[in-house]
Amino acid sequence: MNYKQFRTKEQLNKICVTPNITLKEGIKKLDEAHFGIIVIVDENNVLKGILTDSDFRRKILEGVDVKSEMVNVMNTSPIVINQSDFNIDKIRSLMLDKTIYNLPLVDDNGKFIDLIFYKDLFSDVAQSDKVESKLNLPVVIMAGGKGTRMEPFTKILPKPLIPMGDRTMIEIIMDEYKQFGCNNFYITVKHMASMIKAYFEDKQDKYNITFINEENPLGTAGALKFLSGKVNTPFFVSNCDIIIKDNYNSIYEFHKDGKYDLTVVASMQHYVIPYGVCEIENGGELKNIIEKPEYELLVNTGMYLLNPDILQIIPDNTFYHITNLMADMKKAGKKVGVFPVSEKSWIDVGQWEEYKKVIKNFY
Repeated sequence: MNYKQFRTKEQLNKICVTPNITLKEGIKKLDEAHFGIIVIVDENNVLKGILTDSDFRRKILEGVDVKSEMVNVMNTSPIVINQSDFNIDKIRSLMLDKTIYNLPLVDDNGKFIDLIFYKDLFSDVAQSDKVESKLNLPVVIMAGGKGTRMEPFTKILPKPLIPMGDRTMIEIIMDEYKQFGCNNFYITVKHMASMIKAYFEDKQDKYNITFINEENPLGTAGALKFLSGKVNTPFFVSNCDIIIKDNYNSIYEFHKDGKYDLTVVASMQHYVIPYGVCEIENGGELKNIIEKPEYELLVNTGMYLLNPDILQIIPDNTFYHITNLMADMKKAGKKVGVFPVSEKSWIDVGQWEEYKKVIKNFY
């Protein structure tokens, strides 16, 4: 196969940034481009480095300041292919051997000219040769709440069944998991449980669902006790009003490699306090006023990955939140990990303003 251009000029422009932008700006570019990579080039378009979504996660976990310039945080020695050495078979072998999903292409002067994705070269090979595997892990969706943030709509229809385009909210969440081979779902129900069950009566051929009935409110983790003895692999847990647009294989690998007992998926969020914030000392003396301070915080999204043995910590038939579980796990010497995702990877559709934005932009 002779070389042909894989990406358009417009696509390449979306992922090219200069070395002097900040990590925060780079993360925003990653979100906007949807390619999982940005390429750092100089004024002559010479490739200086790259930053992938996994690089971004690693930097956040290392505590790197998001205001750091890209030149100080980028991968300065990425694997690249010279156009003059272009060979499909060699590139395929390289991608498989190094587990590479995207590969920059440069000319003899080091100028960035193209980007090759794994899927560009492996569409004609057997499914079993693909780098990404199917997870086939159980998924628990917590759908027993009243959905008070979405009232008055949820006084008539349960929140999981609120429409988003031609699907319901819960179906969109489930379909995200199905993309990664997760086909077995447990759904906790209480508020309008019969309506949720009736809706899925006609969808048994699409979803393999076991319902968990909450006779009494059990919090965000109490109902998980039902899974004791029923699951023997790690399993995902998700609120019924959040969508995570990320690589679930990466979440599992992070969980497994870190030997975590529970992994929290957290989103890097930018917050601005719209007022001057007073710093005081000596019992009330003004030290300083910081005008409209900005903060970058990792926020719990409501998606988790748990090991099955953790279920023994959860008490029977008790109102028990996931935060209670994490606190008890820490006391017991268990490991809790945090997997960072970008700001736009987390879609919270559990409140009206965000729901309307999502409907306008995506559905």
